[in-house]
Amino acid sequence: MDIIGIIPARYASTRFPGKPLIDIGGKTMIQRVVEQCKKSKALKKVIVATDDERIFNHVKDLGHEVYMTSPDHKNGTERCHEALKLVEGSFDFVINIQGDEPFIDPQQIELLAGILNRKTEIATLIKNIDDLEDLKNPNVIKALKADSGLALYFSRSPIPHMRNIPTEDWMKSHQHYKHIGIYAYRVDILAKLVTLSPTPLELAESLEQLRWIENGYRIRTAITPIETIGIDSPEDLERALKEMPL
Repeated sequence: MDIIGIIPARYASTRFPGKPLIDIGGKTMIQRVVEQCKKSKALKKVIVATDDERIFNHVKDLGHEVYMTSPDHKNGTERCHEALKLVEGSFDFVINIQGDEPFIDPQQIELLAGILNRKTEIATLIKNIDDLEDLKNPNVIKALKADSGLALYFSRSPIPHMRNIPTEDWMKSHQHYKHIGIYAYRVDILAKLVTLSPTPLELAESLEQLRWIENGYRIRTAITPIETIGIDSPEDLERALKEMPL
């Protein structure tokens, strides 16, 4: 199977404007993301999809492949779909890698690629939750999966609800998972996802993947032991550098 890695990168950000171009130890964030992705042997090609000329010119100057896409996309899925139509070549799957994860481990890409087959529609990663505060934090997205690995639901709330179990015992009473926001889409499925309208569960939780589940699409999951650190604010960057020094 041929897999393309697409990195959506927007300049606009309410909490951290221009973050793809911020300096992290002598390299920009987007440069680090691209370089990490290119270490993965699973990806036939890696490209950046942006809506900003500053990011476009920077990535091009670095010698990486980059495409200008519409500023009207509502999410990275839509941006990946447009970029895929612009790039030369034929691919079986797209892996959407967040443009604000400069520390992404190539092993995570390899793991995700490893569960793809012709029947896979969508795939993503999850990780064991080992901290009660993460379980209670609405910014940490929780995931439920079936024994088969198919995702059952995603939520900002702790799931499943631990009935009659004290909060301090939640962690030892059930294995909880959090969602790691890297997606693989089969190319024909990606074309269908971008035509879907928002759904009640998606609007309630503000989670795009619930739109797919509500429309009957199946999301395979794989469990990664590796932590992924997204940079949504200057405070996130400061915290990440302490945990993952360059």
